Amino acid sequence: MTSGPRVDLTNCDREPIQVPGSIQPHGCLLACDASAAIVLRHSANAPDLLGTTGDPNGRRLEAVLGDEAAHTVRNSLARTRDASRPALTFDLSLPSGQAFDVAAHLFKGTVVVEFEPAGANVAEPLELARTVIAQVREIDRTDRLFRDAARLVRAMLGYDRVMVYQLGADGAGKVIAEAKRSDLESFLGQFFPASDIPQQARALYLRNPIRIISDADFRTVPIEPVLDLSGEPLDLSYAHLRSVSPIHCEYLRNMGVGASMSISIIVGGGLWGLIACHHYSPRTLAMGQRVAAEMFGEFLSLHIETLRARQTLEAAAHARKMLDDLLRDASRSADIEGLLRSRMSAFEALIPCDGIGMSLQGRWSAEGMTPPKAAVPALLRFAEGVAEGRTWASNRLSAAHASARDYAAEVSGVLVIPMSQRPRDYLILFRREVVETLDWAGDPNKTYESGPNGERLSPRKSFAVWKETVYQQSLPWSEQDRQFGEAIRAAVVEVVLHNSELLTDERSKADVRQRMLNEELNHRVKNILALIGALVAHPTAEGQTLHGYVATLKGRIQALSLAHDQIVRGDGGGSLSALLDAELTPYRTSADAIELGGPNVVLDARAYSVLALVLHELATNAAKYGALSRAGGKLSVVWTVDAGGTCDIAWQESDGPMVRPPSRSGFGSVLIDRSIPFDLGGTSAVEYRPEGVRGSFRIPAKHLTVAGTGETARPAAPVARSSGDFDDLTDSCVLILEDQLVIAVGLEQILADARIDDVITAGSEAETMRLLAIRKPDVAVLDINLGTGTSIAVADELTRQKVPFLFATGYGDSIVIPLHLKHIPVVRKPYDAASILQHLQNLIHRSS
Repeated sequence: MTSGPRVDLTNCDREPIQVPGSIQPHGCLLACDASAAIVLRHSANAPDLLGTTGDPNGRRLEAVLGDEAAHTVRNSLARTRDASRPALTFDLSLPSGQAFDVAAHLFKGTVVVEFEPAGANVAEPLELARTVIAQVREIDRTDRLFRDAARLVRAMLGYDRVMVYQLGADGAGKVIAEAKRSDLESFLGQFFPASDIPQQARALYLRNPIRIISDADFRTVPIEPVLDLSGEPLDLSYAHLRSVSPIHCEYLRNMGVGASMSISIIVGGGLWGLIACHHYSPRTLAMGQRVAAEMFGEFLSLHIETLRARQTLEAAAHARKMLDDLLRDASRSADIEGLLRSRMSAFEALIPCDGIGMSLQGRWSAEGMTPPKAAVPALLRFAEGVAEGRTWASNRLSAAHASARDYAAEVSGVLVIPMSQRPRDYLILFRREVVETLDWAGDPNKTYESGPNGERLSPRKSFAVWKETVYQQSLPWSEQDRQFGEAIRAAVVEVVLHNSELLTDERSKADVRQRMLNEELNHRVKNILALIGALVAHPTAEGQTLHGYVATLKGRIQALSLAHDQIVRGDGGGSLSALLDAELTPYRTSADAIELGGPNVVLDARAYSVLALVLHELATNAAKYGALSRAGGKLSVVWTVDAGGTCDIAWQESDGPMVRPPSRSGFGSVLIDRSIPFDLGGTSAVEYRPEGVRGSFRIPAKHLTVAGTGETARPAAPVARSSGDFDDLTDSCVLILEDQLVIAVGLEQILADARIDDVITAGSEAETMRLLAIRKPDVAVLDINLGTGTSIAVADELTRQKVPFLFATGYGDSIVIPLHLKHIPVVRKPYDAASILQHLQNLIHRSS
């Protein structure tokens, strides 16, 4: 190469490569005025190659080429006005007898005419290009497209190595496909810094898509004159014979490359990459081969653009479907947080990344390659400052967030997606440092020659420079990545807002329900208090003692309590048979003393409350004065439901003392006679026959339903009545497990009144188990449902220790007892003193 201004690695990015003042020696050049009439400049080798004598400058074109050849060149120029599309003439004969392939173009007011020796057969390379393009047209995957493109170009042009070289957003390049001679090392997968292709060279690749170096050791041929009369050099941007940078030629020579060619791949108006061809000896392409390569490059560019558009549409459709599924599932899900966390893998698949993390409601979840957990709080604080309600991305996190330098080798890139208006609710995608993902495809010990510009000019050193350049960087986030991130943000925010609206609506409905419940509760409490007031205010029977009055009042209030408890805890009413069991169980003196029979009738709340009082009055009267007041007495309660749904209840006492009608009508008699007709619209009749009381009661169909047999709590077993003497319990130790202190104290008082002083009281399962480890009681009363669980574990321990016990509950028929404890007696709250003491004494008797 001829000497000129010194170009080295420090100034090569400013080298004016479009005006080198010289050409390569495998052709010659003439520069004419705009009408191609007068030759203004020529390459120094033009007279010899064209077979003309004298200085061509200043002469008419036909004087240099002959009339016919000059006419042909001017006609070809008339066919094109685009300098990037030179007019081509193949096999043009000159007066000297030589034939040339000619390319002519007009640029900046100057017609540049290039001459290269004519190729053997122009049709053959064009037909080969047509065949290759037909094969590429059928490829619908980019990975296969690049692989086959390299293979087909090598077959078409015959170079020793053909590489598809893709440029990244930062200007660095990567060899993504390669076809080569088998004895050559591979450059596949290798990266090179942006400085390997200076900016002015990239701009020239866009203008002129083909660049050929026939011999890396070529000596330049100068343009004469180098500068015109105004001092301007000849711009050779669109000339194929243009000289190339000596730096690039040295780079090729260091690798042993003798010739090269590059074909620009232009996608979307930008330089996407190159097809780079290397030959390890000089190689000159004929113009027909060069045109075939140009045609292939243009088609490949269009095909890449088509596949990219198709992939973008498919990815967008996939993203839309995934986000639609998210919105659909969110409308059905009560757990939005769980739903979003379950979609992390889908988000990760949507945007290529190495790891993903989600911070939601103050809880962090992560998959794949992510920062250390200890570094997450600082990262979330950083995200608050940069996201600002929109997605934010960086492929060099450590440059913006200093703390990220500690884990840059694992995580160098982030895409932050806000998930709500709440700070620190983020979906964050992570990418690794790009250097960590690489493997050198060729021999790592391979060495290259070095020229006067040093070892930098070799693939290995170029790769090392690239690694230094991209230290603590990830692969960049594409515009599509950002768009998908924004789509995820919009969908997730919509989900969160919709869920928030639902919660607000539900809270509003809950407030209305709570107000209605409070009003209903207030109404019920007022009614109950009014009824209790009536019970208290009713005058006492003549001769009734204070003790008797208190006992009667207590029994009536207990019946009301039972009814109220069932109404509140159940569905507003309860079973007739359960109500009879509750009222009559304390008075069972033998298994056959009380007979109950009838269908499974369920009373509504109103009927249940009324019958609780009526049946309580009947039961207490039977226990005091009737069949249940002495051994051998019997009571039969039978009920039927007629075709219209009305329930008839028959109460029949027998084998008790002789019955006399009451001398006066007391409050109890009023309740029995008038409650059902007045409150329910039914009928009530009581006959006081000498052989026993007979009652008939009719409950209208509107107050009841007939249901199938359902499982209920097992009523307490029949107990042996006593005269109130509970001496068997006096020396016994009684365990009470009750989580309500007031109820526990009330039961302690019942036991104290019966002279039972050895009582152990516990309020929780754990406390009871500790007490049982210290002392074994004689009998126990266990509240089934505790505030934080049940007493089943205590029951199992008492069973193991063979300590008798009974269950106590305020839940009426709704309690659930394990099958292995179904035989345990159950008493209902509030406690009746005589009933609870009788049950405890019965347990003591059975265990002794």
